[in-house]
Amino acid sequence: MGVNLKDLIPSECKIEIEDLRHLANKVLAFDAYNALYQFLAAVRQPDGTLLMDSKNRITSHLSGLFYRTINLVESGIKPVYVFDGRPPEIKKAELEKRRSRKEKAVKLAEKAYHEGRVEEAAKYAVQAIYLTDEMVKESMRLLEAMGIPYVQAPSEGEAQAAYLSKKGISWATASQDYDSFLFATPRLVRNLTISGKRKLPGKDVYVEIKPELIELERLLKTLGISREQLIDIAILIGTDYNPDGIEGIGPKTAYQIIKSYGSLEKALKFIPQAKFPEDPLKIREYFLNPAVIDIGSIEWRKPSHTDIIKILVEEHDFSRDRVENALKRLEKAFREHVRGTSASLDQWFKKR
Repeated sequence: MGVNLKDLIPSECKIEIEDLRHLANKVLAFDAYNALYQFLAAVRQPDGTLLMDSKNRITSHLSGLFYRTINLVESGIKPVYVFDGRPPEIKKAELEKRRSRKEKAVKLAEKAYHEGRVEEAAKYAVQAIYLTDEMVKESMRLLEAMGIPYVQAPSEGEAQAAYLSKKGISWATASQDYDSFLFATPRLVRNLTISGKRKLPGKDVYVEIKPELIELERLLKTLGISREQLIDIAILIGTDYNPDGIEGIGPKTAYQIIKSYGSLEKALKFIPQAKFPEDPLKIREYFLNPAVIDIGSIEWRKPSHTDIIKILVEEHDFSRDRVENALKRLEKAFREHVRGTSASLDQWFKKR
């Protein structure tokens, strides 16, 4: 879900990226689950159904991961994907609610489809998207074959991606969610996995979505708050650990409250309707000190033509010609941009 900070981000803090080549030679830490969910939502048949192989196994995530990653590498971007680990205890109640909502959406989608309400069925189908352990393993296996590094986080992937960026191993975090700022990423790049024309939900209208860069330091300075205060604002609005937030309080109201009182502790004394499933100070502490692991360096390796063909063509029925053509692009991009390179703290400090 992610915290809804969209209305709080000043337009002057958003830098639109007109050409991905502006990010050339930059290491970006991608929130893998965030990206895979985007692929499952966007990579579909004309009738809205997911891509599947001859054994009825979903392949939309593999298609999106393969072709979109190639586009990124061709632009000179060096991606590293970060996968979620075990969810923190404070998130378990929310995950159970999500599971229940998805099950309900599946039933509504099936009902709408059988009744001929195809567009409505597609809407519910998107709400019912979920990643299985098998999908995650397939994605990791494909990345290995492509020579793209990935990191298995001990807990929240977004926290680990932010940590890599904060430590300088990556230049920025790539995610749709603003939670990355709560975990202290210095830079957030949005819309990298969904850029292009996209249809607005429930409308026959398409909009152009372009990647954008937001810097944490600039954002905090413009808003006149600290990172801790940004976390407090998020808790009032609602996070993955208290998704309902406080009724009637949106981003701008939460901002004014924290600006006025200075901290969540002081503000809560004057908000009688404030109720939380978890101790709000415990939530803040998790954002400040999430479970992460140290990574010394990451390395991009030469793509394995044989392994990619085996995974996509032989096992999942992708078009051999299309995959072969994409492989030529990937191999060329590696030779030009990332062959034999790695990212480490030592390299980062040498460049500064």
